Amino acid sequence: MPTAVTSAIWMPATLPPLQNQKIFRVNSIDLLRGLVMIIMALDHTRDFFHAPAFTEDPLNLQTTTPFLFFTRWITHFCAPVFVFLAGTSAYFQSARKTKKELSGFLIKRGLWLILIELILMNFAFSFDLGFSVVALQTIWSIGISMCILGLVIWLPFKLIAALGLLIVLGHNSLDFYEAGKRGMQLGLVYDLLHRPNFHDVPGSHDLLILYPFLPWTGLMIAGYCFGKFFTSYEGIQRRKILTWLGLGIILFFIVLRATNKYGDAQHWSTQKNLLYTVLSFVDTVKYPPSLLYMCMTIGPAILFLAWVGNIKTVLSKIITVYGKVPFFYYVLHFYLIHILSAAFFLARGHSFEEGQVIHPNSFAKFLVPGEGYSLAIVYLVWILVVASLYPLCKWFSIYKQTHKQWWLSYL
Repeated sequence: MPTAVTSAIWMPATLPPLQNQKIFRVNSIDLLRGLVMIIMALDHTRDFFHAPAFTEDPLNLQTTTPFLFFTRWITHFCAPVFVFLAGTSAYFQSARKTKKELSGFLIKRGLWLILIELILMNFAFSFDLGFSVVALQTIWSIGISMCILGLVIWLPFKLIAALGLLIVLGHNSLDFYEAGKRGMQLGLVYDLLHRPNFHDVPGSHDLLILYPFLPWTGLMIAGYCFGKFFTSYEGIQRRKILTWLGLGIILFFIVLRATNKYGDAQHWSTQKNLLYTVLSFVDTVKYPPSLLYMCMTIGPAILFLAWVGNIKTVLSKIITVYGKVPFFYYVLHFYLIHILSAAFFLARGHSFEEGQVIHPNSFAKFLVPGEGYSLAIVYLVWILVVASLYPLCKWFSIYKQTHKQWWLSYL
C-alpha cells in the first residue's frame, strides 16, 4: 500500500500569485507521509514473514489477539493518507505549473504509475516471471486517480469539491446494489470501479482487482481541494481550523458508525468484552475503502498536521527523509522484503526449485502459507528493512534537491 506522490509545497495565501513565487516544501506533510511509509512496511513485512499471514485474518475477532489486530489495523492509515496527500500535492503543484501543464503531468504520471504497477510491483510481490496473477493494488489506484484528476482540474473549483464529496460520501450507496447481487458477476468495468474481484485474462492469467478506483479517486479529489484549504490559512489560525476539521471528521465517524446504517458494509457488534467491542467498532472495510474507513484515517491525519507535523526533532528529520522520496522507498522496500523472505525460505531447508512453486492463497514464490515466524520476528525484520533503506533514501532525497532532470518528477 503505497504511492508515488509529487513534491509538496506551500505558499501563504496573502502573497502574490503563486506561479511567480519561490517554492517551499511543507515539512508537516513530508513528515506525515514518511510516517505512513514506515508503518506501511510493517504490513508488508507481516505478509511475508508472519506464519499465519495467508491462513488467518488478523482482523477476525474470533481468532486474533489485540496486538495482532493492532499490527494490521494501524497500517490502515497508510493508503488513504497517501492518496489524500497525493491530491494535496497535486494542488500544490499548481503553484509552479499552468493548468495545462499540471493536467498533462498528472495524466502522464498516472499512466506511468499504472505501468509500474503492472510490471515492476507485480513482480516484486510474486517473483513470477510468468505473471500468472496480475494484481491491481495501491500504485494502480493512485495512477488511475491521477489520470482522472488531471481531467477534473479543468472544472470550476467548487464543482471539483462537490464531485470529491459526492464520491466520498455517496459511493457506499453502491453497497445496497451489490448486496442484492451477491454471488453474481457484475462485470469487469463495475469491479474496476467498486468491487474487488478475480477475472480471467487470456493466456492463463488472472487479474486480481484489489483496489477498485472510484472511492480512491474521490479521496484524491478531496485531497486536492484540501490543498487549497490548507494554503488559505497559516500559523495559529491554520492549526485551529485543522483541529476542528479533524475532530469534526472523527466525530462524524463515531456518530455514523454507531448507527450501523450507512458508510460501511461491515457492521460492528457487541463482543465478549469492551476491548473487543471497540475493535469491532473500528474494524471498517478497506476493499474498497468505505466512507467510515476514510473518516477513521483522514480525521486523525489532519489532527497530525495541525499538532505534530511541525515538530523538529532528530527523529522527525529521519522520518521526513522517507516522506520526501516515497516512490523510491516504496519500490525498494517491497523488493527487499521479498528477497529477505526468500533467503529465510531457503535457510529453513527448502530448495530453490521448491521456491519456484506458487502456493494456493499466497500469489508469491518463496512463500508457503502457514510457514513463517512470530510477530516479534516480524517487527525485528520490519525495523531492519526500514533502517537499511535510510541511507539510500537520504542520498536520493539530496539528489532530487540538487538535480533538475525532468524524469525526477516521475520518481
